[in-house]
Amino acid sequence: MEGVDRALRVLDVLSAHGSGMALSEIAAAAQVPKSSLHRTLAALRRRGFAAQRGDGRYLLGPDLLRIAFDFHERMDVRVLVRPTLDSLRDEVNETIHLGVLDGADVVYVDKLEPSGPIALTSKIGGRNPAHSTAVGKALLAWTYPTDDALASWIERSAPLEARTPRTIVEKPAFIREIQHVRAEGFARDMEESETGVRCLAVPVFFGGPVPVASISISAPKERLPLTRMRQVAQTLRRASASVGVDG
Repeated sequence: MEGVDRALRVLDVLSAHGSGMALSEIAAAAQVPKSSLHRTLAALRRRGFAAQRGDGRYLLGPDLLRIAFDFHERMDVRVLVRPTLDSLRDEVNETIHLGVLDGADVVYVDKLEPSGPIALTSKIGGRNPAHSTAVGKALLAWTYPTDDALASWIERSAPLEARTPRTIVEKPAFIREIQHVRAEGFARDMEESETGVRCLAVPVFFGGPVPVASISISAPKERLPLTRMRQVAQTLRRASASVGVDG
């Protein structure tokens, strides 16, 4: 196990230095003696997980990158996130959604119901306009991380549908809304998609700056007063950070 741990520490260090590292730099950063580091790097190079430049500096190898990209292309985000969704539902006992962005819409790829009698009308495979949902706002905030990029998305998606009297449809107001999402790290739906229903959502990242999905908690507004929304937002942020760690 020690050798495996050492190799993983070396790979982690190399992943942060795209232009390569000298042997002494790797040894210091990974806290591995040079004698052991030579053997570890040799093994990683044999598998194509590490490579050595002509000047002697080491960097991640092509086979490791190939494996990572292959996994990313075939990754089923539902499998990755489902343990987190189960834990969330058990903790808050409200409706949990997992959604992805598709143009101007969000598509719900998973849904867990609470144990109570009240069920929401959403369904797996269902779609909603992204601008009216917390799931959509959480995805838009980081898929389009600048105001200019978001403005272009709004123009392509216009006119924004007013699903309820509370839906934000004007471009300046929606840009300000997404600025708040980025600043707070989570999104709100204050009866903007369905009257009487509130929702909170956070993005899920997996090795990149663009979210692969968003997790939300939805409930009748009576069960999500402002005081509880703050608590639920903290729960969501912790859950998003734990995706894939235990599962």
